[in-house]
Amino acid sequence: MKMRKVKVSVIITVLLVSLIFSVGFINNPVESVVTLEGVKTIAHRGASDQAPENTMSAFQKGVDYGADFIEVDVHVTKDDELVIIHDLTVNRTSNGKGKVKDLTLEEIKQLDVGSHFHADYKEERIITLNELLEELHDKVGIVIDIKYPELYIGIEEKVANIVKDYPNSQIFIQSFDFESMKKISYLLPNVEVGLLVSRKQHPISTNEWDEISEYMSYIGYNIKLLRERIVSEAHQRDLKVLTWTLKKKPQLNKAIYLGVDSIVTDYNDWFLEEHVLIENPL
Repeated sequence: MKMRKVKVSVIITVLLVSLIFSVGFINNPVESVVTLEGVKTIAHRGASDQAPENTMSAFQKGVDYGADFIEVDVHVTKDDELVIIHDLTVNRTSNGKGKVKDLTLEEIKQLDVGSHFHADYKEERIITLNELLEELHDKVGIVIDIKYPELYIGIEEKVANIVKDYPNSQIFIQSFDFESMKKISYLLPNVEVGLLVSRKQHPISTNEWDEISEYMSYIGYNIKLLRERIVSEAHQRDLKVLTWTLKKKPQLNKAIYLGVDSIVTDYNDWFLEEHVLIENPL
């Protein structure tokens, strides 16, 4: 009788230990080293975690860190020059005020766009798209993001005329505006074009997927919205998938797990370190 009780106690103990280890395994899944092989890295507004965004310093740091591409935002000045800046106004990133479209290139060139980031960058100035391409077109791929094309009539032609001067460069062009990118695909048939999908455009219908794939080379999604089904829909139509903007390690894990083709990052310090992929981070 006593032996039977001992056997029962042993069995219960083994089951409890097994359960503890099982729960521990579930809560702490096996980890493996991330590989970014085959995945293109894009420095968001340059390496904007390391230097003031959309400046030559940020773009050069993106090159130095080994990014495959740098992403730049373009607007049009009052005197029809293409300049690299993200916002409609210069207020957030400079010591000036006003809308880009209401300022001339000469006025914009007077602005300090580095001191807000750090005193070491007080000499940074807004640059033109042409200045950027002249400096870096043969050193890194360049993703041109056309901002608010509905406000700048003819911006597609302006961008196309400059890009045509760099036929051997690796240049992609993208926007949230489908019609603008459709126009670019006609103007620059040999350049890859991408559509960025906003929250209000999501989800995409089957007809929209088919139309996008007719003109675009890739589609871009915020990592927070990206799902396995979206990547599958895109890849079935030979569309590449770009995702932005990766600011946390779990976001990188998710992007790699879903099988994206390109990732956009500010190049935070953690991105420069060795990464770990948690199995099925969804």
